[in-house]
Amino acid sequence: MGERKEWPVTGLDRTKLNGIELQGFFTGIRLDHPREAITFLCIGTDRSTGDALGPLVGTRLTELGFAGVIGTLREPCDATNLERRLLEIGRESVVIAIDACLGTAESLGHYLVSRQPLQPARSVGGNLPEVGHYSLAAVVNVKGPKPYWTLQMTSLYKVMHMADEIARAAAAAFHSDSKLRK
Repeated sequence: MGERKEWPVTGLDRTKLNGIELQGFFTGIRLDHPREAITFLCIGTDRSTGDALGPLVGTRLTELGFAGVIGTLREPCDATNLERRLLEIGRESVVIAIDACLGTAESLGHYLVSRQPLQPARSVGGNLPEVGHYSLAAVVNVKGPKPYWTLQMTSLYKVMHMADEIARAAAAAFHSDSKLRK
């Protein structure tokens, strides 16, 4: 395992990170905000392989002891209920929005992170409100002419692996005395 480094959080640009670098992204947030103030908004549906990333992350985070999680396999936060689910978030919460996305072949398997909101469903032409103070978009497949089909045909293994990387990185950053750092 490589040395831990903090993610550089300058400006509003999105930064492409690999799975090892994700912990630095979450550590940077933890240095600015206590764990209790954080709400993970995990966007997606369990009805599409590629779009299941958010609910998988949310489920894993709750299993790891995080209380501030919206969007799990049991209760997804998707296009049909996003605006209603946003009402569950307190005004004092710092929101980390997490969603799957489609991207370039060079970005496949990477994470696009930012100190700016995420626009859910952008890669499939959706028009949902921007959400989050921080954003993490996991590039689960390559964007093509049929984005919904591409998400349906995305590797479940890839999505589960990326969801686990996100949850482990968050746990390692926010659980300072955690036994979860494997």
